[in-house]
Amino acid sequence: MFRLQGSKVLAVDMTGDAVKAKNGSMVAYDGEMAFKKLSGGGEGIRGMVTRRITGEQMTVMEVKGHGTCWFADRASEINLVGLQGDKLYVESSNFLAADAGLRTGTSFTGTRGASQGNGLFTTTIEGHGQAAIMSDGPAVVLRVSAQYPLTVDPGAYVAHQGNLRQSFQSGVTFRTLFGEGGGEAFQIRFEGDGLVYVQPSERNTIAGDV
Repeated sequence: MFRLQGSKVLAVDMTGDAVKAKNGSMVAYDGEMAFKKLSGGGEGIRGMVTRRITGEQMTVMEVKGHGTCWFADRASEINLVGLQGDKLYVESSNFLAADAGLRTGTSFTGTRGASQGNGLFTTTIEGHGQAAIMSDGPAVVLRVSAQYPLTVDPGAYVAHQGNLRQSFQSGVTFRTLFGEGGGEAFQIRFEGDGLVYVQPSERNTIAGDV
């Protein structure tokens, strides 16, 4: 059972079951818990190889036991997402925890240059259960429909779910449009039907290499 204590701490109540969580994100626990480091953050060798290629530094641990375990990471805001057999795509730096029964892996998202440290692959979480994702400031959930496609600054993108097509547009950016310069050389466009999570603060991104 996932529940928030405030907006920046995740409490997970366990009765012999397990969760996957970002390595080092446990801040306290009661009862009896066992911790095991998982390789690559994905399922099997593919998850390990793709992350090594893209240089992502995400490591995941499995926590199993009886009691309550609390997770947090750098005072980030935490957002709970319920999955009903669907798939959630999330930047690896924004992943905090997921039910152990959910399948985690990586998905190729196209040639887009790189958000710093995130490369060409996105973490995927799929199945039935709960996941917790982080954002720098309270996340906003935006609806995408056939009539209203959505364009997102790559530094503000956190995650998305639903029947969405993702593409990358180069050219004029939000920053260069207003003469500030040094901004992203591309934008992320979503079309279809689904939800996109964005944060009110931008991670550092690398301009130009689309």
